[in-house]
Amino acid sequence: MGRPLCLLFDCDGTLVDSEPLLADEMATALNAVGLPFQASDYVGEFRGARFRRIVAALENRHGSVDPAALEPLEATMRANLNRRLATELTPIEGASDALAALADYPMGVVSNGPESKIRTSLVATGLDTLFGDRLFSAYTANCWKPDPCLYRYAASALGYSPEQCLAIEDSVVGVRAALEAGMRVVHLNRYPDVEETPEGAIMITSMFQLPAVVARVVMEPVLARAAGR
Repeated sequence: MGRPLCLLFDCDGTLVDSEPLLADEMATALNAVGLPFQASDYVGEFRGARFRRIVAALENRHGSVDPAALEPLEATMRANLNRRLATELTPIEGASDALAALADYPMGVVSNGPESKIRTSLVATGLDTLFGDRLFSAYTANCWKPDPCLYRYAASALGYSPEQCLAIEDSVVGVRAALEAGMRVVHLNRYPDVEETPEGAIMITSMFQLPAVVARVVMEPVLARAAGR
């Protein structure tokens, strides 16, 4: 018999193709307060990072901005982003098929974004029905990737140990968080020419590959016992 397995999915860039919209709105917001930033900078350097962490990195390079401006800046950026997510967002290619094939597994979404953004993204792409309220936001847990505590929080809430979970992530930040949490990790590496999969993670380049990888992970204990006989 295979191992019990809970699937924990990142949202942006793993389930939904929100990163181009996020990067565009982030560039508009940051440039408005004098922090030079292009949409391509998000994918190139900051993919998966918390917004305030990006702000801090840019302030180190270009000088500080008024702290009082940051909260309304982020609120406006997220409001504009949510409007676009509701009308422009599409699933990552292969995500719908992979989720349908894996529907018998317990699963949740683990994201650095606010829960309202996660929910908006899933509803807009029709992926919400598989997850229900099993949405785990860093803003609720008060813990952001790459800290592993967000993944540990999600596993505990669902009643699984980290060793019983498989995380599916597209960013190196998220992959490292899940690995440090003690989970098996699949890295959806959509940029294999420029991005290296961290040691210990399983690399795929398409969500269409995920069901076969999950089946293999489930059977690992059986295969290990058979090899030991």
